[in-house]
Amino acid sequence: MIRVSAWFLLAAMSASLYAQEQPVADPSPVAPIQGAQPPGGNRVFGVLPNYRTADASQEGTVIKPRQKLTIAAKDSFDYPLVALAGGLAGLGQWINQDPGFGQGLKGYGHRLLTNYFDQSMGNMFTEGVFPVLLHEDPRYFRRGDGPKLHRVGYALTRVLVTHKDSGGDRFNFSEWVGNASSTAISNLYYPDNRNVLGNVEKLLEEVGTDAGSQVLKEFWPDIKRKWFTKKTAPPS
Repeated sequence: MIRVSAWFLLAAMSASLYAQEQPVADPSPVAPIQGAQPPGGNRVFGVLPNYRTADASQEGTVIKPRQKLTIAAKDSFDYPLVALAGGLAGLGQWINQDPGFGQGLKGYGHRLLTNYFDQSMGNMFTEGVFPVLLHEDPRYFRRGDGPKLHRVGYALTRVLVTHKDSGGDRFNFSEWVGNASSTAISNLYYPDNRNVLGNVEKLLEEVGTDAGSQVLKEFWPDIKRKWFTKKTAPPS
C-alpha cells in the first residue's frame, strides 16, 4: 500500500501543479471532431481502437473536456478490446504469467478481467482524466507524408511531447502520470508484482505499447489503402 500511495502522490502533485493553467485569452478554434472519422477508420486492423487519431490539419485546434472524455471512453470500451484482452490472457496463461492467478478456467478468467481493466483504465487516465486536469490534448496528429523514418520517429516521441490547450508543446504529463496511476491501482489485483522494479517495468511497458500503437496509427491508412482497399479496374 505504501508503493500505491507513492504513485498516487506523484499523480496528485503533477495534477495540482498544472491543473490551474488557464487557456489563453484568444483560444484556438474548437476542433470539429464530433462525428469525424479518424484517418484509416475507427480501428487499426479491425482491433486496435483509433479514435484519438486526428489529421495533421487539426493541429492548433482545441477540444473541450467532454470531447477528451468521449475519445477516452471510445478507446477504452470498444468491443474489440475484449478479444484483445482474451488473447493476452491466453498468452499469459500459456507462459504462466502472474502465477498467483492459477491455471484452468478460473485463472484464465482472472487474467482476462485484469488485462481488460488495465487497458480501459490506462486509456481513460491518459486520454481523458489527466488531459482534462492538465489542459493537454490527448490526440495523436498523424503526419501522413514525408520520409518513413521521420514519421516513425515522430510517432514514437509523441509519448514525450504533447500540445497544451493554451498553445505550444510540452512534456506529455498525461501519458506518464496517467499510466503511473493505472500501474499503482494494478498493485491491488496483481499479487506477484508488488515491488518497485515490477511497477517501473510495467509503467515502461505501457508507455512503450502506446508509442508502438502510434506508429501503427501513423501508417495504418497507408497499409489499408495498399493491402485492404479493392482497386477498381479502369474503364475499357
